[in-house]
Amino acid sequence: MLYYKKMESLRRQLMRLTIPIFMEIALVALVGFVDMFMLSSCGDGAVAAVGLATQIVMLVFLVYRFAASGVAVVCAQYHGAGLRKRLVQVVGVALIFNAVLGFVVSAFLYFNAEAILRMMGLRDELMSEGAAYLRIAGAFSFFQALGFTFSASLRSVDRVKSPMVATAVANIVNVVGNYLLIYGHCGCPALGVVGAAWATAASQVVSMAILLVHHTRVHIRRYPLVWFKVFPWREFTGIFKIGLPAIGEEMSYCLSQAVTIYFINQISTEALTTRTYVANSVMFTYLFGVSVVQAGDILVGHLVGQYRYKAAYILGNFFYRRALVVSLCCSGALALAGPWVLGLLTQNSEIIRLGTILFWIDCVLEIGRMRTIFACWTLRAAGDVLYPMVIGITFQWVIAVGLFWVVAIPMGFGLVGAWAVFALDENVRGCILVHRWHAKEWTVASETKRKSSEVNASFVR
Repeated sequence: MLYYKKMESLRRQLMRLTIPIFMEIALVALVGFVDMFMLSSCGDGAVAAVGLATQIVMLVFLVYRFAASGVAVVCAQYHGAGLRKRLVQVVGVALIFNAVLGFVVSAFLYFNAEAILRMMGLRDELMSEGAAYLRIAGAFSFFQALGFTFSASLRSVDRVKSPMVATAVANIVNVVGNYLLIYGHCGCPALGVVGAAWATAASQVVSMAILLVHHTRVHIRRYPLVWFKVFPWREFTGIFKIGLPAIGEEMSYCLSQAVTIYFINQISTEALTTRTYVANSVMFTYLFGVSVVQAGDILVGHLVGQYRYKAAYILGNFFYRRALVVSLCCSGALALAGPWVLGLLTQNSEIIRLGTILFWIDCVLEIGRMRTIFACWTLRAAGDVLYPMVIGITFQWVIAVGLFWVVAIPMGFGLVGAWAVFALDENVRGCILVHRWHAKEWTVASETKRKSSEVNASFVR
């Protein structure tokens, strides 16, 4: 009876965490969609240029999330185990690391924006707009590097409302900035793509400032220097052990997507524009599923930190089923409304026709995507990080890139064939990783860590 009460309490806690996380992620997705929608008035070319530049920025954000991924998992487990000092040390070294990394990467993007886009195959007629956007958005990405760390730290201790508030305010700043600077309202200059870049940059600065204030007030007020007098190498390497494999898989995914975008760009500008419209639209179909998984992974991290493996396994299966059902319903609804959605964004009949086909293929893709997201992220939260990375990198490059090129270019199936290959990649990876979750291999790493901690503790005594 007590066991069932505890599980019911965990499920209620899951929903309590899911709602603010969902609102935060939805607002983040809305920023990208609003940018695309408002820029569509500047022409399909502007959307294509910004779409390619945004892919580079997303790749950079993955680099920043390397440390944040390690912070999220390690801090959740330390919080579950009641190890406050180690938690503070983890956050401290992560902030230093991301601050240095953010400065270097921001400078690199600012001075090399055009060269990067040229390497990606962006056409000359789109280069000026794409380079201007990447130069501004890249230079201000430094603030996002710090924001990711603060957000991961707050989430790891169940403070999920703070990132939601920061994202909501940033969204408002972005929309207002777009309205003023893209179109030139209220006496502001009409800057088009450049205006969208400045609005995005301003929203990132505001978001980071809010997260900094919240983090200081409700989580870590100070970082005692005595705790860092001897550099906390164990905590620093702990971030790397979790963060490197975790971000390695995501980095591989983003790089593989960048390569496929390069191939799509070779097909036609219409194909690149269609990909931008569809990718930004389907994002909304899996938002709730991602939110449930992120909330569940916080609790799984706590349970694994307490060595409650059975509870972690049952809870994982619970939120996986719900995430999958909701994502399927949303993708089906988008496929039905596809022509209307695309009609809001463009008057190009070929883009609308092609995009509608992709929405239907995406219904199959979302089954695999949600399986992959659940299994990959939850295995990481449980400490099993190497297996998802190996599977991810292997299939992303063999199927999502290699088979993509064969089907889309030499065989001539274009973007439709490409989307079918994406669906195959996600479904194969998803099945393999879900099997790993059910096999419970992730308990081995946690048990090894516990025995090591017990040996170290007895040695200290």
